[in-house]
Amino acid sequence: MLRVVVLGAAAGGGVPQWNCGCAGCRAARADLGELQRTQASVAFSADGINWFLINASPDLRQQLNATPQLHPKPGALRHTPIAGVILTNSEVDAVAGLLSMREGSPFTIYAHDKVLAILKANSIFNVLNEKNVRRQPIGIGEAFEPTLPDGSPAGIEVKAFAVPGKSAWYLEGKVHPGGSIGDGDTLGLKITHKASGKTFYFLAACAEVTDELRKEISGSSLVFFDGTVWRDDEMILAGLGQKTGKSMGHVAMSGEAGAIARLSGLDIDRKIFLHINNSNPALLPSSPERKAAEHAGWQIPADGTEIVL
Repeated sequence: MLRVVVLGAAAGGGVPQWNCGCAGCRAARADLGELQRTQASVAFSADGINWFLINASPDLRQQLNATPQLHPKPGALRHTPIAGVILTNSEVDAVAGLLSMREGSPFTIYAHDKVLAILKANSIFNVLNEKNVRRQPIGIGEAFEPTLPDGSPAGIEVKAFAVPGKSAWYLEGKVHPGGSIGDGDTLGLKITHKASGKTFYFLAACAEVTDELRKEISGSSLVFFDGTVWRDDEMILAGLGQKTGKSMGHVAMSGEAGAIARLSGLDIDRKIFLHINNSNPALLPSSPERKAAEHAGWQIPADGTEIVL
């Protein structure tokens, strides 16, 4: 069986965001259990013992403490079931949590060369001693099998593929450490359980649903897809910013070119939005936007949701 746990479902800042008084954040502060969410990441395992993370959010320490599957085994002085972290981009949302894993347990960071170059260029990530924390580049379209700390295969195949997006916002106007040419800044992942053949896809950032992407994910058991904003100009209308969703590298949920419309009709067993911004009205259970998303077959997950394929 392939086990997947949603560690966090929110976009950058989480819900509620520390300095935000929008409707979603106000509601989350008033109803602590139902609406509060940490920043987007999932964990998956082929055996229920050894786990891999997809992205390491700034909320990682909180997420690990809230997830019993990721606790040290009973009786061990130092131990972690986390064998590796696979990065799909270099945004703060995806990499800051690595700094919470600096206490000497061995694991592997898997990422595209462009993302690894950013980590290398920022000396703060040197707290992850490469004697314990190996950095392994992954290629676009090249499937690989991650390994456990003892070097044995994990029983899972991972394939990264490029999706429309952009480099991290903190690199805007600056020289990219990994070069400005070519894909690699924004990846989707296909995760396959080798024994059963079950697959799921993870796309936390995607600026456009292309026909190629539709073909890629059709027929899968599970898709986690970018749900940052409900409409492209949402942040502007709410008075929370001056950027559209697409300019930030995120396709909207709604609209003719949005994720709900563009991914309709595909043979996907389960569709889940994640990386949901605090401004997105689909977070609110009673909102028309939530009802529309659910009517179209999409789920808005709570942190801690576990799925078995």
